[in-house]
Amino acid sequence: MRGKILFLTGLGVGYVFGTKAGREKYEQISRTAAKFWNDPRVQERVDQVEDFVKEKAPEVAEFVSGNAKKAASTVTGRKSSTASKSGSSTTKSGSTASKSGSSSTGSTSSSSGSSSSS
Repeated sequence: MRGKILFLTGLGVGYVFGTKAGREKYEQISRTAAKFWNDPRVQERVDQVEDFVKEKAPEVAEFVSGNAKKAASTVTGRKSSTASKSGSSTTKSGSTASKSGSSSTGSTSSSSGSSSSS
């Protein structure tokens, strides 16, 4: 029991000292960051970057929009071509069968059958 009390006391003292040291370090970092951010040279650069972004934003938006449309049409085209490929392969095999059936029944169907399996 005495060991538990000593452990909890040590934990409490460590927490208090740790939070105090942590808070002081946090305050120091916060002051340094505020000092840096409020520096006129930094603010001048921030203004330059803001102006540049405002100037280039429409171009970037147009570029991204155009590429997104290209990507969407490519994906849509692939999906529809995949669906049409399966449909067209059925159509092709149906038309091949009808072609082979219409030209010469025995020899063309066997030769087209061997060429399609190759």
